[in-house]
Amino acid sequence: MSHKATNDSESALMTSLGLPRSAIYLDRERSQIAFNWRVLAQAEDKSIPLLERLKYLCIVGSNLDEFFEVRVASLLAQNTIDGQLAQHAAFTSMMERIDKECHALETRQYEVLNQDILPALSRKGIHLLRHTERTEAQRAWVKSYFDREVRPLLTPIGLDPAHPFPQVVNKSLNFIVSLAGKDAFGRGTAIAIVKAPRVLPRVIKIPDELTEKGQAFCLLSSVIHAHIGDLFNDREVLAYSQFRVTRDSDLWVDEDEVKNLRQALQGELQGRQFGMAVRLEVAKNCPESLSQFLLEQFSLSKDRLYAVDGPVNMVRLSELIDHVNQANLRFPAFSAKSDSKLAQKNIFDVLNKQDILLHHPFQPFQTVIDFIRTASLDPNVLAIKQTIYRTGMNSDLMESLITAARMGKEVTVVVELMARFDEEANINWADRLQRAGAQVVYGVVGLKTHAKLALVIRREEGGGLRHYAHLGTGNYHPSTTRFYTDFGLLTAHPKKAAEVNEVFIHLTGLTKPKKLEHLWLAPFFLQPKIIKAIRNEARIAREGRPGRIIAKMNALVDESVIRALYAASADGVKIDLIVRGACTLRPSVPGLSENITVRSIIGRFLEHSRIYYFRNDLQHDVYLASADWMSRNLFRRIEVAFPVLEKSLKKRIISEGLDPYLKDNQNAWVLDSDGSYERKKVRGKQKPFSAQQYLMQTLGSPESEDN
Repeated sequence: MSHKATNDSESALMTSLGLPRSAIYLDRERSQIAFNWRVLAQAEDKSIPLLERLKYLCIVGSNLDEFFEVRVASLLAQNTIDGQLAQHAAFTSMMERIDKECHALETRQYEVLNQDILPALSRKGIHLLRHTERTEAQRAWVKSYFDREVRPLLTPIGLDPAHPFPQVVNKSLNFIVSLAGKDAFGRGTAIAIVKAPRVLPRVIKIPDELTEKGQAFCLLSSVIHAHIGDLFNDREVLAYSQFRVTRDSDLWVDEDEVKNLRQALQGELQGRQFGMAVRLEVAKNCPESLSQFLLEQFSLSKDRLYAVDGPVNMVRLSELIDHVNQANLRFPAFSAKSDSKLAQKNIFDVLNKQDILLHHPFQPFQTVIDFIRTASLDPNVLAIKQTIYRTGMNSDLMESLITAARMGKEVTVVVELMARFDEEANINWADRLQRAGAQVVYGVVGLKTHAKLALVIRREEGGGLRHYAHLGTGNYHPSTTRFYTDFGLLTAHPKKAAEVNEVFIHLTGLTKPKKLEHLWLAPFFLQPKIIKAIRNEARIAREGRPGRIIAKMNALVDESVIRALYAASADGVKIDLIVRGACTLRPSVPGLSENITVRSIIGRFLEHSRIYYFRNDLQHDVYLASADWMSRNLFRRIEVAFPVLEKSLKKRIISEGLDPYLKDNQNAWVLDSDGSYERKKVRGKQKPFSAQQYLMQTLGSPESEDN
């Protein structure tokens, strides 16, 4: 069947069902919020250690921040005309739904904190004390701390024509104060703003000698609350509240006009802190007059106001986790199992015989770091090429690239400067790499370079050149590789490694990419290849043989892929999707998707690997990828999906990356056709099974709690 005919059949399926769009696709924003409810459920789970539950609460807070900074901000920007927010019914209804669900989520978040986790921590001897809960001795110490460490850094601003409302940094802690009487000049300045110093810790440990049992802490916001009156001599403080504003944090540069992307971004980074306001958080007891005043200052409607029962930035409670050293309140220590045989051999000799498949965090990312470091020091290595999306502020891998450049090797690094929230770190690395002599390029303007590729070109004993490559589903970030599940492949396969080099030539030379036999490259070939593979399974099913698709990813929202999956389901293909986050495919709809199941795994590690499996008449095609099935990944990014060709490695990916997740009845949530998720439970004679726990036991090296 031709491409056009198949595409027409997919459209005909949609038409024949007579379903409105809302019945075919789930709401993306609702799905994204639903993901955070699943994370919040981890914080509610009493079988999880207390500090880990608190960490999940902080993750929900961080996710909500990004949801407002990026997704809500984008929706608002798209519906703004001449600076005025468009008020058409569909948009207004959507925003009302988002606000309602986000308010409910944040309310429950603080209920879990105040009614469950903090009391439980207190019973374990970890006390987060408010002013009224502190002893006289503790209050005296806090007063001394305020006078010594905090007050000198505070600059209260009384509002008048000469002191207008100050610029408030994105997500920073601030206070609004209502004052009685007149100021020193006899004027009735009634409102003052106090910015909390960003250089001070948000969680402060009270000395052990002042605490009878366990450890005691207080928040910086509580310290300022208790002594805010000390800032206003001879003025009565009538009311006050902490507040925090969330702003649009997406960077924008005019890519048609900009001549130097790095310089343009450096300027934009400064402005990110003061983007359009999209949410205002205040204390629950903030007087309405003060909250209304703030809403007016930030040009926000009342729907954007969140009155919280606790610190306005719950994410900063992660500092409390760092202070506590009770191992029994954390997950048992775990470390990746190293391959001792691999460590004793030259990695290039190993790769000349076989590919190496790495499954992080169950196997160490150190192998990848060692691969680049060995290449940087090997006199036979002539060139190293690598893409960088996220790597962090400190990176042994980046230091190895700098070393290689200083040693005279040809080092080419494609640095993605637009990697959200990692822009500053990437700019700094780009600068250091260039000063070391590396060739640094910033990918393709308008398309984020999200592919995870590294290439080493080495002169072998016979005098010829050989290519060695690493391809991955995750980032070259040593920290996140300990908490994210990802796959990486080290290979010297002549064709695949040569095609990696072709991708680099495409990225640096901006040439039209060659037709690639093995790699699926976005935005040129990836989406058509995925659609073709799905349609091939549909053809096989129509011919009476088993069609089977299993795919694992972070998000599924691209409509062209969803339509192809629907059509394959209608043809009888059995489809299992493991989608951690947002999914707009509506499963289990008769005639549309009755052969499709969708599940989400939320556990100790962040599920991050992307795996595409197609049965293909027992050829068992397995692809690993950097790309989710989202329009931005398929059409607006440089992405690579790559095949795993060795049968033994295919089996490993299926047995480690897919099968356990389909069996999980501990951390799995199943998506229903109405967009709701239900947590899988042990039924009948089933035994409890957690995919991540299974992989930790079979692949990793669990350590004692003392380590």
